[in-house]
Amino acid sequence: MLPDSVIAALAAQHPLGALSKGRPGGEVVNSATSLRREPFSAWSAIDDVKKTADSIAHEAAREYTVASQKAQEKAGHIELWTPKYYAACTVGGLLACGLTHTAVTPLDLIKCRRQVDSKLYKSNMQAFTKIRAAEGLRGVFTGWSPTFFGYSAQGAFKYGGYEYFKKFYSDLVGQERAAKWKTSVYLAASASAELIADVALCPFESVKVRMQTTIPPDIRGTFSGMSAVVGKEGVSGLYKGLYPLWGRQIPYTMMKFASFETIVEMIYKSLPGQKSDYNKGAQTVVAFTGGYLAGILCAVVSHPADVMVSKLNANRQSGEAFGAAMSRIYGDIGFRGLWNGLPVRIVMIGTLTGLQWMIYDSFKIFMGLPTTGGGSSEQKK
Repeated sequence: MLPDSVIAALAAQHPLGALSKGRPGGEVVNSATSLRREPFSAWSAIDDVKKTADSIAHEAAREYTVASQKAQEKAGHIELWTPKYYAACTVGGLLACGLTHTAVTPLDLIKCRRQVDSKLYKSNMQAFTKIRAAEGLRGVFTGWSPTFFGYSAQGAFKYGGYEYFKKFYSDLVGQERAAKWKTSVYLAASASAELIADVALCPFESVKVRMQTTIPPDIRGTFSGMSAVVGKEGVSGLYKGLYPLWGRQIPYTMMKFASFETIVEMIYKSLPGQKSDYNKGAQTVVAFTGGYLAGILCAVVSHPADVMVSKLNANRQSGEAFGAAMSRIYGDIGFRGLWNGLPVRIVMIGTLTGLQWMIYDSFKIFMGLPTTGGGSSEQKK
């Protein structure tokens, strides 16, 4: 038996912590109250990092709460379905679409170039590498400016308009029928909003596609590009892709909003409790999940029209009729050509749509408004 003095000297170095005589008969056991030492110093470093991260997250949450309270105090109480409510939704839509579309400009650039010329690159990775080598990092983000301005305008009209028309059509048919035909209301509201939003988007989309599909780009700036197009083709030159843009965006948006509302409702029904039982963070996770799944459906539904938008803006001849241009392009690429670039668009649109709904609902939370979909907070399952 070791002397107590020896045991005490060695206890602090023992990998399982301090030792003591904890049982009758002098048996040595682990003592939970004795001095404990981590077996590996890396564990302490990891704990320190976790504590620091938790501290930063806590501080960020506190700052977010303070900023949210200040914004709500400045805006005043926002009642649902009032002009102030629609204005808040408009700002949320502007942020949701403008920021996300701009962030994925490199993917959009590759998609557009492969749609116009499927033989240009063998893969998306090769496309990125070649563009980076030939045009530098700036070249990878070709078209970011018209993308930002165009999709900010589109998002503002799309989300703000959707909230307005959803209420408008619900009141038109009555609340009882609106609840019964809710999917039809979602489809009608989203189609109406997108019809207007695309008029705002089209000039910017025209410049973006020309900028991205001309190598090297003959248009360098958004508004200088618009002036150049108007100088050569008149104002109609900025809107020559409007019909296929409607053909792409209206089905896309109808699928985006109706499927999102349906998916979110299904998610909350599958969870215990009701929507109001979940905190703000959980509700934004649901928004992202519902948006991503809806985005996959949107990409497939709207892709053929998306190819045509790229082709028409890049290859439509001056004075050529819309129908004649469509027939000529389809004759060149065939049915299979309408699906060029679909895999990259699924990734892009799925991510975009998920992030858009997350940003949009996060902004609504920031302004003290309820998130989209899932029924009212008072609704019982």
